[in-house]
Amino acid sequence: MTDYQSIKERAESVIVPVVEALGYEVVEISFGCVGKTDTLTVYIYKKGGVDLDDCVRVNDALDAPLESADVTAGRAYTLNISSPGLDRPIVTDRDFERNEGEKVEAVYVKPVGKKKQVVGILLGQDGDNVYLEVKTCRIPVPKANIKVLRPYIDMKGLK
Repeated sequence: MTDYQSIKERAESVIVPVVEALGYEVVEISFGCVGKTDTLTVYIYKKGGVDLDDCVRVNDALDAPLESADVTAGRAYTLNISSPGLDRPIVTDRDFERNEGEKVEAVYVKPVGKKKQVVGILLGQDGDNVYLEVKTCRIPVPKANIKVLRPYIDMKGLK
């Protein structure tokens, strides 16, 4: 039985250079069983968003190099190219950089005052805190008290 983590690492060494050469950023790579099918999923990003044509372009560019490298050692798998989604949690340093200056929603582990969540502008982060601008005030939010931090989606504006 081949280890999922080692497949992911071998795949990453093939995927990242190809995707970056096309002008996209690799946000995340995962390999695992979805239903009864092993699936290699590559989440890509570009400013302005990722559409179906982008996914097809990346899929076509990765098909031959992945086949040639045989990253799964002969194991059958499905290749899935996807955008990270509008509400993907902000986790990595690159996620923070990409979302700096944008409106975000922080959901707390333990309420602060009576609030279970806050919406503000992401100003940055350091080892211990995320910094948000809420109603013109800069507030530090301890990372340990953030259940999820994600881009804010105004559902009222989507009507």
